[in-house]
Amino acid sequence: MSKLSLSKEKIKVVLLEGVHPLAEEAFRKDGYNNIHYFKGTPDSVALKELLSDAHILGIRSRTHVNQDIIKSCKKLMAIGTFCIGTNQVNLTEARNHGIPVFNAPFSNTRSVAELVLAEIIFLMRGIPQKNAAAHRGQWIKSADGSFEIRGKKLGIVGFGHIGSQLSVIAESLGMKVYFYDIENKLPMGNAKHMETLNELLAKVDVLSLHVPSTPQTKNMIGKAQLQQMKPGSLLINAARGDVVNIEDLIEQLDNEHIKGAALDVFPEEPSSNKDPFISELIKFDQVIITPHIGGSTLEAQVNIAKEVSQKLIKYSNNGSTSSAVNFPQVSLPEIGEKQTRVMHIHQNKPGMLEKVNHVFSKHGMNITALHLQTEGEIGYVIMDVDCTEVDELKNELKSIDGTLRVRVLHGG
Repeated sequence: MSKLSLSKEKIKVVLLEGVHPLAEEAFRKDGYNNIHYFKGTPDSVALKELLSDAHILGIRSRTHVNQDIIKSCKKLMAIGTFCIGTNQVNLTEARNHGIPVFNAPFSNTRSVAELVLAEIIFLMRGIPQKNAAAHRGQWIKSADGSFEIRGKKLGIVGFGHIGSQLSVIAESLGMKVYFYDIENKLPMGNAKHMETLNELLAKVDVLSLHVPSTPQTKNMIGKAQLQQMKPGSLLINAARGDVVNIEDLIEQLDNEHIKGAALDVFPEEPSSNKDPFISELIKFDQVIITPHIGGSTLEAQVNIAKEVSQKLIKYSNNGSTSSAVNFPQVSLPEIGEKQTRVMHIHQNKPGMLEKVNHVFSKHGMNITALHLQTEGEIGYVIMDVDCTEVDELKNELKSIDGTLRVRVLHGG
């Protein structure tokens, strides 16, 4: 058995929030056996204890890995968020401790797009109100306020993976699609790009939001924007809870300027399935409320489990950081037989590579392959050498001022 395989037995993997079992299965198939799997999330004290000797952490959206948690995790080398978002992790703090964070930005794209399309159809037909009335014993058999989506104008804010896929599906059903994005995006099909958000708001019958949570997008849809929308239009938010000002939306629903809405995300959400959901929006029959389940399909969870676990395993096995959200991205080949891979994560400042090379030169080691990538304040240099005894080298690399982490992997 290779030294790399032996190291896998020592690596502690913690998987929280009931991530799909395929994630644990992927680690075990690759030789990782020290796996701790939990359905829920421990409180902060228990989480610190659990992660005190952990090397790899897998979470979903409820576990908050803040600065305090990261500082207490001395051995943690990688974090995987088994979802699209990474807001629950302090990315800067993780980066400053040499910890790459991986997510699954594409795996639940179809699931979210399908939910939004279903909500568009339901809202256009007035199904939420008729359903609520039927549950109260009322029978509202009428075509008033009920419309087909064919020919209606859909506005998409944020033309990324979800927004563009929604565009294609909606257009295939006869909708006219318009979109706005702060970056130049290639239209899909016959979708038309709008130069400004205000131009989009005034044009569409349905507005669907697909933007990340940033200081720029916080409350980007408030009273002024809602009033610019056409009377009787619809709003859908399957993006982030702080993108829409809820109080302003309630006001526009009350005066019926906005005919209906569907929200899957909220500024404040229950921390567990046992906690109550509290919102003034529950008084509106014409509002579809879903508990942050846009990407919660079995197909999406399978895809996410495969994608994130493989990224974590690849980083653990050979140091590849491709698609890490907070880290220099390097795609690396497998480690050659009888070779050693030394990875040096450091502060990105002048002279670091020279100091690293000096250590190797001092030990007379020939570097057979070298990879270097920097991003912002972090530098990541990877060197392969034809030598297996590198303990003294590793200690000297650690002593270089500005070093954040040194990892050593041995080939088979």
